[in-house]
Amino acid sequence: MQIETLKIFCDVARLGSFSKSAEQNSVTQSTVSQAVQLLEESLHILLIDRAKRPWKLTSEGRFFYEGCRDILDRFSILEQEVKGIHDETSSIVRVASIYSVGLRHMKYFVQKFSELYPKTTVKLDYLHPDKVYESILAERSDIGIVSFPHSKRELTAIPWKSEQMVLACHPDHHLAKQKKIPFSKLHKEKFVAFDKGLVIRREIDRFLKNQSVKVDIVLEFDNIESIKEAVEIASGIAILPEPTLDREVKSRLLCSIPFQTNELVRPLGIIHRKGKKFNQNVFRFITLLQEKKQIKPALKEQDPFY
Repeated sequence: MQIETLKIFCDVARLGSFSKSAEQNSVTQSTVSQAVQLLEESLHILLIDRAKRPWKLTSEGRFFYEGCRDILDRFSILEQEVKGIHDETSSIVRVASIYSVGLRHMKYFVQKFSELYPKTTVKLDYLHPDKVYESILAERSDIGIVSFPHSKRELTAIPWKSEQMVLACHPDHHLAKQKKIPFSKLHKEKFVAFDKGLVIRREIDRFLKNQSVKVDIVLEFDNIESIKEAVEIASGIAILPEPTLDREVKSRLLCSIPFQTNELVRPLGIIHRKGKKFNQNVFRFITLLQEKKQIKPALKEQDPFY
Protein backbone atom coordinates (compact mmCIF):
# COMPACT_ATOMS: atom_id res chain seq x y z
CA MET A 1 0.00 0.00 0.00
CA GLN A 2 1.80 3.13 -1.25
CA ILE A 3 1.57 6.72 -0.04
CA GLU A 4 0.54 7.79 -3.55
CA THR A 5 -2.43 5.41 -3.45
CA LEU A 6 -3.55 6.77 -0.08
CA LYS A 7 -3.32 10.34 -1.39
CA ILE A 8 -5.40 9.47 -4.45
CA PHE A 9 -8.10 7.95 -2.25
CA CYS A 10 -8.05 10.95 0.11
CA ASP A 11 -8.46 13.33 -2.81
CA VAL A 12 -11.42 11.28 -4.09
CA ALA A 13 -13.05 11.46 -0.67
CA ARG A 14 -12.26 15.15 -0.12
CA LEU A 15 -13.27 16.36 -3.58
CA GLY A 16 -16.16 13.92 -4.00
CA SER A 17 -14.97 13.14 -7.51
CA PHE A 18 -12.81 10.55 -9.27
CA SER A 19 -12.09 12.91 -12.16
CA LYS A 20 -11.01 15.78 -9.89
CA SER A 21 -8.72 13.45 -7.97
CA ALA A 22 -7.18 12.37 -11.27
CA GLU A 23 -6.59 16.00 -12.21
CA GLN A 24 -5.13 16.78 -8.78
CA ASN A 25 -2.65 13.91 -9.03
CA SER A 26 -1.90 14.21 -12.77
CA VAL A 27 -3.11 10.68 -13.54
CA THR A 28 -5.98 9.20 -15.53
CA GLN A 29 -9.43 8.60 -14.07
CA SER A 30 -8.90 4.89 -14.73
CA THR A 31 -5.79 4.98 -12.54
CA VAL A 32 -7.81 6.57 -9.72
CA SER A 33 -10.55 3.94 -9.99
CA GLN A 34 -7.95 1.16 -9.92
CA ALA A 35 -6.23 2.70 -6.88
CA VAL A 36 -9.49 2.80 -4.90
CA GLN A 37 -10.36 -0.74 -5.98
CA LEU A 38 -6.89 -1.92 -4.93
CA LEU A 39 -7.39 -0.44 -1.47
CA GLU A 40 -10.79 -2.10 -1.10
CA GLU A 41 -9.39 -5.47 -2.15
CA SER A 42 -6.42 -5.11 0.20
CA LEU A 43 -8.63 -4.17 3.16
CA HIS A 44 -11.48 -6.54 2.23
CA ILE A 45 -14.00 -3.74 2.86
CA LEU A 46 -16.10 -1.39 0.76
CA LEU A 47 -14.83 2.18 1.06
CA ILE A 48 -17.29 3.79 -1.36
CA ASP A 49 -20.98 2.98 -1.75
CA ARG A 50 -21.39 3.18 -5.53
CA ALA A 51 -25.03 2.09 -5.40
CA LYS A 52 -26.03 5.61 -4.33
CA ARG A 53 -26.14 8.61 -6.65
CA PRO A 54 -24.12 10.59 -5.93
CA TRP A 55 -21.86 7.97 -4.37
CA LYS A 56 -20.90 8.29 -0.71
CA LEU A 57 -18.20 6.99 1.57
CA THR A 58 -19.23 4.05 3.70
CA SER A 59 -18.77 4.39 7.46
CA GLU A 60 -15.58 2.33 7.07
CA GLY A 61 -14.52 4.58 4.20
CA ARG A 62 -14.98 7.71 6.30
CA PHE A 63 -12.97 6.20 9.16
CA PHE A 64 -10.24 5.10 6.77
CA TYR A 65 -10.18 8.56 5.14
CA GLU A 66 -9.63 10.34 8.47
CA GLY A 67 -6.84 7.95 9.36
CA CYS A 68 -5.17 8.34 5.98
CA ARG A 69 -5.21 12.11 6.26
CA ASP A 70 -3.34 11.82 9.52
CA ILE A 71 -0.82 9.44 7.95
CA LEU A 72 -0.23 11.76 4.97
CA ASP A 73 0.30 14.77 7.24
CA ARG A 74 2.76 12.85 9.38
CA PHE A 75 4.58 11.54 6.32
CA SER A 76 4.92 15.07 4.92
CA ILE A 77 6.52 16.30 8.15
CA LEU A 78 8.78 13.24 8.37
CA GLU A 79 9.86 13.76 4.75
CA GLN A 80 10.81 17.36 5.49
CA GLU A 81 12.72 16.37 8.62
CA VAL A 82 14.67 13.69 6.74
CA LYS A 83 15.60 16.22 4.06
CA GLY A 84 16.78 18.61 6.75
CA ILE A 85 14.03 21.14 6.08
CA HIS A 86 12.41 21.00 9.49
CA ASP A 87 14.58 23.55 11.24
CA GLU A 88 17.07 25.99 9.80
CA THR A 89 17.21 24.90 6.17
CA SER A 90 14.96 25.98 3.34
CA SER A 91 11.22 25.30 3.17
CA ILE A 92 8.06 27.05 2.00
CA VAL A 93 5.17 28.42 4.07
CA ARG A 94 2.11 28.69 1.80
CA VAL A 95 -0.32 31.48 2.72
CA ALA A 96 -3.55 32.46 0.97
CA SER A 97 -4.95 35.88 1.89
CA ILE A 98 -7.86 38.05 0.87
CA TYR A 99 -6.70 41.11 -1.05
CA SER A 100 -7.29 43.82 1.55
CA VAL A 101 -5.60 41.98 4.41
CA GLY A 102 -2.76 40.82 2.21
CA LEU A 103 -1.91 44.16 0.69
CA ARG A 104 -1.81 46.01 3.99
CA HIS A 105 -0.60 43.52 6.57
CA MET A 106 1.26 40.67 4.97
CA LYS A 107 4.21 42.56 3.51
CA TYR A 108 5.45 43.37 7.02
CA PHE A 109 5.06 39.79 8.25
CA VAL A 110 6.78 38.29 5.22
CA GLN A 111 9.73 40.66 5.55
CA LYS A 112 10.03 40.05 9.30
CA PHE A 113 9.81 36.28 8.87
CA SER A 114 12.49 36.38 6.16
CA GLU A 115 14.78 38.26 8.53
CA LEU A 116 14.25 35.68 11.29
CA TYR A 117 14.39 32.61 9.03
CA PRO A 118 16.23 33.60 5.83
CA LYS A 119 16.22 30.09 4.38
CA THR A 120 12.44 29.81 4.53
CA THR A 121 10.22 31.24 1.80
CA VAL A 122 6.71 32.55 2.40
CA LYS A 123 4.60 32.05 -0.72
CA LEU A 124 1.65 34.45 -0.74
CA ASP A 125 -1.43 34.13 -2.92
CA TYR A 126 -3.98 36.97 -2.88
CA LEU A 127 -7.42 35.53 -3.60
CA HIS A 128 -11.16 36.16 -3.48
CA PRO A 129 -12.50 35.03 -0.05
CA ASP A 130 -14.19 31.91 -1.46
CA LYS A 131 -10.96 30.96 -3.21
CA VAL A 132 -9.01 31.22 0.06
CA TYR A 133 -11.27 28.58 1.60
CA GLU A 134 -10.94 26.42 -1.52
CA SER A 135 -7.15 26.71 -1.45
CA ILE A 136 -7.03 25.49 2.16
CA LEU A 137 -9.38 22.57 1.54
CA ALA A 138 -7.46 21.58 -1.59
CA GLU A 139 -4.20 21.81 0.43
CA ARG A 140 -2.67 24.30 -1.97
CA SER A 141 -2.08 26.56 1.04
CA ASP A 142 -1.11 25.83 4.64
CA ILE A 143 -3.05 28.72 6.19
CA GLY A 144 -5.49 31.37 5.02
CA ILE A 145 -6.16 34.93 6.18
CA VAL A 146 -9.81 35.96 5.86
CA SER A 147 -12.32 38.39 7.28
CA PHE A 148 -15.42 37.22 9.15
CA PRO A 149 -13.91 33.72 9.32
CA HIS A 150 -16.19 30.74 9.61
CA SER A 151 -15.45 27.11 10.26
CA LYS A 152 -16.58 24.22 8.15
CA ARG A 153 -16.52 20.52 8.81
CA GLU A 154 -12.89 20.32 7.71
CA LEU A 155 -11.76 23.82 8.70
CA THR A 156 -10.62 25.50 11.91
CA ALA A 157 -10.59 29.30 12.38
CA ILE A 158 -8.25 31.05 14.81
CA PRO A 159 -9.25 34.62 15.84
CA TRP A 160 -6.48 37.02 14.86
CA LYS A 161 -7.46 40.68 15.14
CA SER A 162 -10.33 43.06 14.40
CA GLU A 163 -10.48 46.32 12.49
CA GLN A 164 -12.84 49.18 13.22
CA MET A 165 -15.27 49.97 10.42
CA VAL A 166 -15.57 53.66 9.49
CA LEU A 167 -17.38 55.90 7.05
CA ALA A 168 -15.42 56.58 3.85
CA CYS A 169 -16.43 59.61 1.81
CA HIS A 170 -15.08 62.20 -0.62
CA PRO A 171 -13.55 65.30 1.08
CA ASP A 172 -16.27 67.47 -0.52
CA HIS A 173 -19.12 65.29 0.73
CA HIS A 174 -21.49 67.03 3.15
CA LEU A 175 -20.65 64.45 5.86
CA ALA A 176 -16.88 64.95 5.54
CA LYS A 177 -16.69 67.64 8.24
CA GLN A 178 -18.06 65.32 10.93
CA LYS A 179 -15.56 64.28 13.63
CA LYS A 180 -17.75 61.36 14.67
CA ILE A 181 -20.95 60.34 13.02
CA PRO A 182 -24.08 58.48 14.18
CA PHE A 183 -25.28 55.68 11.94
CA SER A 184 -28.58 57.53 11.50
CA LYS A 185 -26.79 60.10 9.32
CA LEU A 186 -26.31 57.44 6.65
CA HIS A 187 -30.07 57.08 6.07
CA LYS A 188 -30.95 57.43 2.35
CA GLU A 189 -27.38 58.36 1.39
CA LYS A 190 -25.98 57.07 -1.91
CA PHE A 191 -23.92 54.05 -0.95
CA VAL A 192 -21.14 52.01 -2.60
CA ALA A 193 -21.48 48.46 -1.30
CA PHE A 194 -19.76 45.10 -1.37
CA ASP A 195 -21.27 42.42 -3.61
CA LYS A 196 -24.22 40.59 -2.07
CA GLY A 197 -22.40 37.27 -2.06
CA LEU A 198 -19.71 38.44 0.36
CA VAL A 199 -19.94 37.89 4.12
CA ILE A 200 -18.88 41.48 4.84
CA ARG A 201 -21.85 42.75 2.79
CA ARG A 202 -24.28 40.60 4.75
CA GLU A 203 -22.80 41.78 8.05
CA ILE A 204 -23.03 45.47 7.09
CA ASP A 205 -26.60 45.02 5.78
CA ARG A 206 -27.64 43.29 8.98
CA PHE A 207 -26.07 45.97 11.13
CA LEU A 208 -27.70 48.85 9.24
CA LYS A 209 -31.05 47.08 9.38
CA ASN A 210 -30.72 46.78 13.16
CA GLN A 211 -30.02 50.51 13.25
CA SER A 212 -33.15 51.17 11.11
CA VAL A 213 -30.93 52.74 8.47
CA LYS A 214 -31.68 52.35 4.76
CA VAL A 215 -29.07 53.40 2.21
CA ASP A 216 -29.39 53.93 -1.54
CA ILE A 217 -27.02 51.38 -3.08
CA VAL A 218 -25.69 52.79 -6.36
CA LEU A 219 -22.73 50.49 -7.01
CA GLU A 220 -21.51 47.08 -5.84
CA PHE A 221 -18.00 45.60 -5.98
CA ASP A 222 -16.26 42.46 -4.76
CA ASN A 223 -13.16 44.24 -3.43
CA ILE A 224 -12.18 47.23 -1.30
CA GLU A 225 -9.93 48.89 -3.90
CA SER A 226 -12.81 49.26 -6.39
CA ILE A 227 -15.09 50.62 -3.67
CA LYS A 228 -12.51 53.24 -2.70
CA GLU A 229 -12.08 54.29 -6.33
CA ALA A 230 -15.84 54.74 -6.67
CA VAL A 231 -15.99 56.84 -3.50
CA GLU A 232 -13.05 58.93 -4.78
CA ILE A 233 -15.09 60.03 -7.79
CA ALA A 234 -17.98 60.98 -5.48
CA SER A 235 -20.26 58.10 -6.47
CA GLY A 236 -21.37 57.71 -2.87
CA ILE A 237 -20.20 56.87 0.62
CA ALA A 238 -19.04 53.48 1.92
CA ILE A 239 -18.35 51.59 5.13
CA LEU A 240 -14.83 50.17 5.13
CA PRO A 241 -12.18 48.88 7.58
CA GLU A 242 -10.30 51.90 8.90
CA PRO A 243 -6.75 50.58 8.19
CA THR A 244 -7.53 50.08 4.49
CA LEU A 245 -7.98 53.85 4.07
CA ASP A 246 -4.53 54.94 5.30
CA ARG A 247 -3.07 55.78 1.90
CA GLU A 248 -6.12 57.65 0.62
CA VAL A 249 -6.52 59.66 3.84
CA LYS A 250 -2.84 60.68 3.81
CA SER A 251 -3.19 61.74 0.17
CA ARG A 252 -6.43 63.59 1.02
CA LEU A 253 -8.33 61.60 -1.58
CA LEU A 254 -10.82 60.30 0.99
CA CYS A 255 -12.02 61.05 4.49
CA SER A 256 -12.23 58.41 7.19
CA ILE A 257 -14.84 59.24 9.82
CA PRO A 258 -15.34 57.07 12.91
CA PHE A 259 -18.84 56.25 14.07
CA GLN A 260 -20.09 57.37 17.46
CA THR A 261 -20.13 53.77 18.65
CA ASN A 262 -17.53 51.05 18.06
CA GLU A 263 -20.01 48.26 17.45
CA LEU A 264 -19.20 47.59 13.81
CA VAL A 265 -15.86 45.83 13.24
CA ARG A 266 -14.28 43.49 10.73
CA PRO A 267 -12.84 40.41 12.48
CA LEU A 268 -9.86 38.77 10.81
CA GLY A 269 -8.91 35.16 11.30
CA ILE A 270 -6.38 32.49 10.39
CA ILE A 271 -7.95 29.37 8.88
CA HIS A 272 -6.43 25.95 8.32
CA ARG A 273 -7.60 22.43 7.62
CA LYS A 274 -8.89 20.77 10.78
CA GLY A 275 -6.40 18.28 12.17
CA LYS A 276 -3.63 19.53 9.88
CA LYS A 277 -0.16 18.78 11.24
CA PHE A 278 2.19 21.63 10.40
CA ASN A 279 5.93 21.66 10.08
CA GLN A 280 7.88 23.92 12.41
CA ASN A 281 8.08 26.86 10.02
CA VAL A 282 4.31 27.09 9.55
CA PHE A 283 3.98 27.17 13.35
CA ARG A 284 6.59 29.91 13.45
CA PHE A 285 4.72 32.03 10.94
CA ILE A 286 1.42 31.65 12.80
CA THR A 287 3.20 32.57 16.04
CA LEU A 288 4.63 35.71 14.39
CA LEU A 289 1.15 36.74 13.26
CA GLN A 290 -0.29 36.25 16.73
CA GLU A 291 2.54 38.05 18.50
CA LYS A 292 2.03 41.19 16.42
CA LYS A 293 -1.73 41.53 16.75
CA GLN A 294 -2.67 44.94 18.06
CA ILE A 295 -6.46 45.03 18.01
CA LYS A 296 -8.81 43.33 20.45
CA PRO A 297 -10.67 40.34 18.97
CA ALA A 298 -14.26 41.05 18.02
CA LEU A 299 -15.33 37.42 17.96
CA LYS A 300 -18.02 36.22 20.32
CA GLU A 301 -18.60 32.78 21.74
CA GLN A 302 -21.85 32.34 19.85
CA ASP A 303 -20.13 32.91 16.51
CA PRO A 304 -20.08 29.70 14.41
CA PHE A 305 -16.32 29.81 13.93
CA TYR A 306 -15.46 29.85 17.62
